[in-house]
Amino acid sequence: MDYDVLIIGSGPAGQHAAWQAARMGKRAAIVERKPKLGGAGLQTGTIPSKAMREVAYLLSRSGGMRQALAPDSRSRHGLLADAVRRKEGVIAQQESVILKRLLKHGVALIPGEASFADAHIMQIADASGHTRNISAEVIILASGSRPRRPADIPFDKKTVLDSTSILNLRHLPDSLLVVGGGVIACEFVSIFAALGVEVCVVDSHAQLLEYLSEDVVGVLADSFLGMGVKFHMQESVAEIRCEGNGTVTVLKSGKQIRTDAVLYAQGRQPNSDTLQVEHAGIIAKDGWIDVNAHFQTSVPHIFAVGDLIGRPALASTGMEQGRAAVLHAFGGAEHVTADNLPMAVYTIPEISYVGKTEKEIQKENIPYIAGRAYFRDSARGQIIGDAQGMLKLLVDSRNEKLLGVHIVGEQASELVHIGQLVMNLHGTVRDLVSNVFNYPTLAECYKLAALDCTHQLELKKM
Repeated sequence: MDYDVLIIGSGPAGQHAAWQAARMGKRAAIVERKPKLGGAGLQTGTIPSKAMREVAYLLSRSGGMRQALAPDSRSRHGLLADAVRRKEGVIAQQESVILKRLLKHGVALIPGEASFADAHIMQIADASGHTRNISAEVIILASGSRPRRPADIPFDKKTVLDSTSILNLRHLPDSLLVVGGGVIACEFVSIFAALGVEVCVVDSHAQLLEYLSEDVVGVLADSFLGMGVKFHMQESVAEIRCEGNGTVTVLKSGKQIRTDAVLYAQGRQPNSDTLQVEHAGIIAKDGWIDVNAHFQTSVPHIFAVGDLIGRPALASTGMEQGRAAVLHAFGGAEHVTADNLPMAVYTIPEISYVGKTEKEIQKENIPYIAGRAYFRDSARGQIIGDAQGMLKLLVDSRNEKLLGVHIVGEQASELVHIGQLVMNLHGTVRDLVSNVFNYPTLAECYKLAALDCTHQLELKKM
């Protein structure tokens, strides 16, 4: 075999698989079809959108800035330029870090498009069309996903956009319609609304992020309304047309909405169509690849990790999946991924959670209580001016263990890890009560929410 392990894709899952293999002394190589390393996580998704969001967030904290800039299109376009520069600077720096780390660990980098010749051999086609075969004992598929682009949507990368092409805009539209109410859609609503764009949202559900609690999403919706976002909920798109220099979106209800641009953000699809997995005996369902608990496909020495296997499709989980696959493949120490994985939505304000949602708890008929703490009641919340933030603990009233932690507000994506650790270490809400938090901090809200829970538990006993 040419390599012990051949990894297809250089995104977060592929990188961490390669590093783990190299640390175990294995001959590892990554095949990447794009001209740059990092996959969607670095080049077209996670990192660039968060870098742009940071500029928009700083602007949102500048009181009255949106109204002051509204009449001055040159100033607004300058803001987009700032956001793009930040995005491109972060990407370049991170790409350099990834490259140095891979080379330091002795991981070979092979440019080209990979497809199966058989279960142990991948055919690699380079940019000039030349092909060669590379064999490996273990193959790990980490080719990721891309935005879903239905054939009836007239994507043109200028006025009708997906979540990749919108990152390459060089001029802000005056108005933007966002189709979708999920994570990606909400993140871009935050960015463009904060940059002074008139944004409206069309979504078929009754609320944004419909799987989350109404009170958590309500804080986000209020923030959007404060930035001038308009909602068309429980509506579906019948047609999108490009007319003149703008777009016309026709809803199934008959409404017509004219905007300068449309972002279509309804789901992603796996990058498995060119892999020819059938040559290796693997069956893909609508492109998604089924795996077992060790991320093995139906062919034991071929693994699949990251977006390619579907939910949760997060960079953080993909990293752990890549490491776990290599450890299992080469008989390393058993790798156990924590049961409770944190999720974050990088909107303005942020939303982050771990564990079960209230809807899931109610569906499972688990007796529970919900304790809340509001950022405005903490000294740090008052200092930073976050009057809307909230931290909610969902606690099993039978054993007082945490079932879920839900946070909306500044630093939510950082704060959630405290609750995650308590849950994974099988702690109870009283462990949060007995802990001492720095003062003033937002983390203190854990204690405030925990005290709310214990008060409710005492009332239940009376």
